[in-house]
Amino acid sequence: MTRTLRVEWPEARPFQRRGGRPIRLLAVSDETDPTLEHARNRERLGALDGVIGAGDLDPDWLAFLGDAFHAPLVYVLGNHDRPRAEAYRHLPAALDGRVEKRFPLPILGLSWAHEGARRNDRGAWWQLLRVGPRMLLRPRPVLVTSHVPPRGAGDGPDRYHHGEDAYRWLLGRLQPPLWLHGHTTVASVPDWRCQVGPTTLANVTGSVLVEVVPPG
Repeated sequence: MTRTLRVEWPEARPFQRRGGRPIRLLAVSDETDPTLEHARNRERLGALDGVIGAGDLDPDWLAFLGDAFHAPLVYVLGNHDRPRAEAYRHLPAALDGRVEKRFPLPILGLSWAHEGARRNDRGAWWQLLRVGPRMLLRPRPVLVTSHVPPRGAGDGPDRYHHGEDAYRWLLGRLQPPLWLHGHTTVASVPDWRCQVGPTTLANVTGSVLVEVVPPG
């Protein structure tokens, strides 16, 4: 079942050419949502402005969603995606430390930051160094998509599902209006959403329809 999330964007510019209409995104991660296999269910969701993958999904499923909704696709790689990255050759390149500007909203993507499935303390910090100071000083709001959430902001109770300390630093530095992630099982946390300052964080395991609305 596709959950829904409505978030206010602090800047009016992305909506000016849309007559104030919301920006509608389907965010998916980790688990295939079987309800989206049926055309009737997809029609009920309505037209989309984009599909965002937050990792650990079969590339054929991502391609299917992009084609079925006739929407552009962006995605990050998860910890289970790296060994089979060659399977993604028929899709656009995964986001990793760069901003995608084809969408109505700018999206910063942070793929799994470590070699293989094992984590260390340095991988995500090195990843942020590649993002560069221009991104960290970015004056305009940006939507962040990562596989692993920031530490203490939607992550799980066990060590394997702890969030990244580096991402928690980035969260405080950028204060993005919206941060989408996967990796954490929904059943292991009190809520799939959390709020840290001005940032709404959402665990999009399965699927979430995100409606971003203009300020006011």
